[in-house]
Amino acid sequence: MKPEAISYILKAYWNIANQQNVNYYKMAVEVKELLEAGVHFGHLTRKWDPNMAPYVYMERNGIHIINLYKTAAKMDEAGDALAKIAASGRKILFVATKKQAKDIVSEKAGAVNMPYITERWPGGMLTNFVTIRKAVKKMATIDRMKKDGTFMTLSKKERLQVDRLRAKLEKNLGSINDMTRLPGALFVVDIKREHIAIKEAQKLNIPIFAMVDTNSDPRQVDYVIPANDDASKSIDKILTHVTNAIAGGLSERKAEKDAPKAEKKAAPAKKAEKAEVAKDEEE
Repeated sequence: MKPEAISYILKAYWNIANQQNVNYYKMAVEVKELLEAGVHFGHLTRKWDPNMAPYVYMERNGIHIINLYKTAAKMDEAGDALAKIAASGRKILFVATKKQAKDIVSEKAGAVNMPYITERWPGGMLTNFVTIRKAVKKMATIDRMKKDGTFMTLSKKERLQVDRLRAKLEKNLGSINDMTRLPGALFVVDIKREHIAIKEAQKLNIPIFAMVDTNSDPRQVDYVIPANDDASKSIDKILTHVTNAIAGGLSERKAEKDAPKAEKKAAPAKKAEKAEVAKDEEE
């Protein structure tokens, strides 16, 4: 995007911020970064969903422009909520099956040890979780067979079939191997594409966080992040912020767990110190 265009849109954003008497100063740098990543580009005006009106700033060349100050505020809100979920020990399931989001989501979610689905959404992934867990356990069974030598007792044809099954399960479910119970939240990129995942989460009252573009209905989501969900730079920018917040929640949880251990280790030293003080007083 040309520097002149960035400058023009930033000035326009500042003008509306001043009109509404809102202090967005702290978000200025972040908003510029979002602008450079193309987070503000919505869909063609004829494809928009009217429910996205509160998040649309203007129309330019037949395309809706998203209000990035609202995006920044919603990112902070979603980040705080996700950090609390992570700090509670619950998993956050990331869902993004579109081509430009797959690699980004697998990298970012994997970095914070969170489960993710980047291939086709398995029907009943949430509503029929017990069956999905059985499929995941089947992978572990095959791995055990290979370790204890049982695998080699099978015929060549059977070994080939088992290998194919293992590869298929790994591709579709390998990333949720550590998810032993239903997730504490869902983070979705493109709610129109992942409508089945959205419906399953709604049925089970699982909080939904999502990047919502101007062609989608934000009412389906608990924590809306109005953003361009088609550009890889935009997806990367939002996911970086979100996973950093989750990492913060995980660090907080680790610190809380380590605190009692540290106190337990320090207890003998404190006890010895008190005994020494008492001894000195007696003398």
